[in-house]
Amino acid sequence: MAGVRPMATWQYSFRHVARVTGTSARWGIILIPMAACVGSLCALFLWLLDVITGFRFDHPAILLGLPFAGMAVAALYQHIGGRSEGGNNLIIDQIHEPGGGVPLRMAPLVLFGTVISHLFGASVGREGTAVQIGGSLASGFAQLFRLDTRSTRLLLTAGIAAGFGAVFGTPVAGAVFGLEVLTLGCLDYAALLPVAVASIVADWTCHAWGIRHTAYHVGFRGIPAADGSIFHVSALLLCKVSLAAICFGLASRLFAESTHRLSTAFRTFCPQAWLRPAIGGVLTILLVWITGTRDYLGLGVVSPDPAGVSIVNFFGSTHYYPWAWVLKLLFTVIVLACGYKGGEVTPLFFIGSGLGNALAPVLHVPADLLAGVGFVAVFAGAANTPLACTFMAVELFGAADVIYYAAGCFIAYLCSGHTGIYLSQRIGTPKTLLPQLKPGIRLRELPRS
Repeated sequence: MAGVRPMATWQYSFRHVARVTGTSARWGIILIPMAACVGSLCALFLWLLDVITGFRFDHPAILLGLPFAGMAVAALYQHIGGRSEGGNNLIIDQIHEPGGGVPLRMAPLVLFGTVISHLFGASVGREGTAVQIGGSLASGFAQLFRLDTRSTRLLLTAGIAAGFGAVFGTPVAGAVFGLEVLTLGCLDYAALLPVAVASIVADWTCHAWGIRHTAYHVGFRGIPAADGSIFHVSALLLCKVSLAAICFGLASRLFAESTHRLSTAFRTFCPQAWLRPAIGGVLTILLVWITGTRDYLGLGVVSPDPAGVSIVNFFGSTHYYPWAWVLKLLFTVIVLACGYKGGEVTPLFFIGSGLGNALAPVLHVPADLLAGVGFVAVFAGAANTPLACTFMAVELFGAADVIYYAAGCFIAYLCSGHTGIYLSQRIGTPKTLLPQLKPGIRLRELPRS
């Protein structure tokens, strides 16, 4: 009998490996084409953004058409959008509680709407568009292959990861984001391999189309010790970064709460959804006139002026912009609250790196390092995705300063409270132990304090 047990164990192991291999092959047939389609659409989207941003730089008067462009897109959504209006929150809801699916028309609608927003100068991002493209195509593939509920949830999660990984060129962060964005404090490791495959394939596909992502340079690589060696972390510098991270977390909360509250106020003041973007467009034009600059329009990654306000310039050691982050927050909150299509993440990158740039001379911290920490930390707090943002920092800036990035993301996540840009997120493990924070409750169901 003693000789039977190893044989049975070997047979079980063989059957297990064969079953896993077969399942992986079947999933590969679905995941790889889906991710390739998402990566291709993200490549088209990023190429269009480059073209229209250059056009807007060359024709600044196009800003005057922003109110009318916003109304046209809102009217389009009102007539044919249907459930697509739910955006990222609809996808998250469908993963948690399937019912009705994600409409395939969401992908072309959000791509068109975001391109129009950027063409006319709305201060919106691109992550929302990429995630909605990924979720919409994933839902279409799930219907095509007649997947069951569990498999559909998994494919939708992979679609989120594919869109995020491709649009930012951060496949590992994209995979973790797809898992982490669904529930605060919980990860579904059953989806780990599918989201990784989807994110990597989508990023490869986007790259194969010739898309190149912006490079951000962080020159700081540690402080030399007395013997000339460089250790990877300084206790004093880590304390300063941690102090800044509290500010980053509060900025995350300010952004999310301002967007939700102002959106409610605009809906009360102007019940007609197609008319609200006109208000945001007019206010944007007034802000440009008051500030005397167009640097806060669009993504804000680069500026037509070499010394202008931009994310790239926040990483410089000679330029300091103390109030740029506040103005970008104002520009972005207004248009998002009025219904312009796009995303929040790139404006959050701007706000975070701008706040880091402003705090750097106050805390006597290298500007490029603190801009990098703020870049990911404000996003981590607003999206409740500290792990994904830490991986993003490594993929974008390198691993030399990972302790500072991790500290910034973790502290900002805790300090941002139980709010966020995605109100369909569920609470898995609360950040603080309060009676109203029951597992499974959505952020939108929490009382706003």
